[in-house]
Amino acid sequence: MTQLFEKISEAAASISGRTTIVPRVGVILGTGLGGLVRDIDVQTSIDYEDIPHFPLSTVESHHGKLLMGTLNGTPVMVMQGRFHIYEGYTAQQVTFPVRVMKALGASTMIVSNACGGMNPLYRRGDVMIIDDHINLIGDNPLIGPNDDRLGPRFPDMSEPYSRRLIDLAQQAALELQRNVHRGVYVAVAGPNLETRAEYRFLRTIGADVVGMSTVPETIVARHMGMEVLGMSIITDECFPDALEEAHLADILAAAATAEPLMTAIIRSVIAHC
Repeated sequence: MTQLFEKISEAAASISGRTTIVPRVGVILGTGLGGLVRDIDVQTSIDYEDIPHFPLSTVESHHGKLLMGTLNGTPVMVMQGRFHIYEGYTAQQVTFPVRVMKALGASTMIVSNACGGMNPLYRRGDVMIIDDHINLIGDNPLIGPNDDRLGPRFPDMSEPYSRRLIDLAQQAALELQRNVHRGVYVAVAGPNLETRAEYRFLRTIGADVVGMSTVPETIVARHMGMEVLGMSIITDECFPDALEEAHLADILAAAATAEPLMTAIIRSVIAHC
């Protein structure tokens, strides 16, 4: 853990040496959700490969750039592409950028993802605000010796996603006269999608949507005392009795359809951070 702290410090120093931005909010953009970038006044763009100890994105739809700038006057750090355990990274590696966000000054993290909808009331292209999560990835980024400089040994998770930020997001959707859901996200390791039996199981244990990210980042953000807002776009309908084969092109198309709404909500929330 001492080595982890030193790596975080080295990465943060490398980034801060290239920008005058001290981010208040860190944003992680999920699959096909890069549209927010168009609204950012970007001061500095850094390839992940140029940041010490940063993993590299290997997923087709993730760009692998860190953007430092402002959004409506709020200083932000935006990850254009994230990492997944199914890429072969450890949970600590996947969440390393979140540690760096905090080290650079961010007190809030907004994380987005594309996911499969299992709640029968959800449809492809809908947006869901994450109210809670279930970790079925089979790993946890906090396993191992704890460094008290980063956070407590046993962080509380009674409110993984900030009720204040959830309320702001719901109010933004109301002002836009758009409907959004509020539900439970379950994270699995991937990279394969689920079987019909697995979808039934996940729905039975209380999940509304399923994906392969977000939970490790949220755990680490909460470990460090950051406020978290999580948002999902339902890109495929995972109803066991009417299951259809999923294709990446269709997932990206669904994400593109719902992205303007998610982007508008995130802009509104960041204005209050």
